[in-house]
Amino acid sequence: MTDTADRPRVGRKAVLVIAAVAAVAAAAVTALLVNIMERKQEAKNPFFRVVELDDETIDPAVWGKNFPLQYDSYLRTVDQQRTRYGGSEALPQQPSEADPRSIVAQSRLQEDPRLKTMWAGYAFATDFRKKRGHAYMLEDQTYTERVEKFKQPGTCIHCHASVYVPYKKAGGGDLIKGFEHYNQMPYTEARKDFTHPIACIDCHDPRTMALRVTRPGFFEGIKALKAGQGVADYDVNAQATRQEMRSFVCGQCHVEYYFKGDQKRLTYPWANGLKVDQIADYYDEVGFKDWTHARTGAPTLKAQHPEFEMWSQGIHSRSGVACADCHMPYTRVGALKISDHHVRSPLLNVNNACQTCHKWPESELLARAETIQGRTVALRNRAMDALVELIGDIESAQTAGADPKALEAARGFQRRGQFYVDFVESENSNGFHAPQEATRILGDAIDNFRKGQVALRPLPGTASR
Repeated sequence: MTDTADRPRVGRKAVLVIAAVAAVAAAAVTALLVNIMERKQEAKNPFFRVVELDDETIDPAVWGKNFPLQYDSYLRTVDQQRTRYGGSEALPQQPSEADPRSIVAQSRLQEDPRLKTMWAGYAFATDFRKKRGHAYMLEDQTYTERVEKFKQPGTCIHCHASVYVPYKKAGGGDLIKGFEHYNQMPYTEARKDFTHPIACIDCHDPRTMALRVTRPGFFEGIKALKAGQGVADYDVNAQATRQEMRSFVCGQCHVEYYFKGDQKRLTYPWANGLKVDQIADYYDEVGFKDWTHARTGAPTLKAQHPEFEMWSQGIHSRSGVACADCHMPYTRVGALKISDHHVRSPLLNVNNACQTCHKWPESELLARAETIQGRTVALRNRAMDALVELIGDIESAQTAGADPKALEAARGFQRRGQFYVDFVESENSNGFHAPQEATRILGDAIDNFRKGQVALRPLPGTASR
């Protein structure tokens, strides 16, 4: 039996324990409340104004003083990491006076010699490499053999450098006049005035940080597209929604384009629409060709990098998903929610880029994407084989003295089908942006090549088609 004299002592111990627990709990709650308050204050003040930014602050490092989190991820665009069907590996190269780069990407021409046949007589048949991150966009263009061995206009700089400030200075404050000034210059001369790849000022207003379009080619291209849809005098920076701008700032450069007239004016061929058929029809209407194919004499077209056009035909676009949602997804850093400026393939960042909407395991989502890309690549290879066969048939027909009308028809089918294949080849998603559209384009390309062969070898008793 417990001595009753011990009871007060036990009671005092219990009181002390309870008091200690209460003190610890109170301290924990206080710490939690302080942390919550600090995070709320962080959220109210998303950045500290260390430096003043204006419309001539071009260096991203200066912007980085106010936005260190975004700048840190921007610096990571130097990464070279492959997915199964995309990206590039870093290959060592012996630097030279002509090309001081110590690291380059793989040559697509070595991987697939059929590309040389497709682009015979054009600069791309000399040098074409896998794409690298934004950090290399100016450097890789500067030292490509397409620039070093061929005369290129200053127009090329439009999508490979931070152009906003140099354009405005050259135009005396007028962006369009500066754009026109550099279009007509030789590339090697124009290049001297540009020091940065894409920079913060190309997509953000330095006062409000609002997204904005700064590329004159896009101003004019989207205006022509909207006019065709019945919207006159469209002003993208005044009329686009914020979600639209999260794609338009990417669509400034990730597009199909051509150099118009003697002024080499960079032009987006969107007057008829964004589909490959509408773009090809536009080129036919204006009588444009990039070059004459060296082996067949066909008036040929070179597709560039039509990610914006292809994305526009896909399910993500129709669902209101912007380019930035997948390639620059929001990420949490403390209380802050920022866009990831690493700008990379969503397949390298599935958790943030895909699983926000798609509630399946990462392995399942990767398998789905790679299945789409694998099927697109397989059909692309069949289309490339068909193109090479048609080019060989046209060459043989020329040697044999075939009917000029039959040759002209076959060259027309080569022009159309080759542009279609190149549209998918040069679009950097391997079909993922719009799987059904990519399949349709490649199927139509193969059909054009078949028709070209039929035009050269009509069956007895039938008319050429």
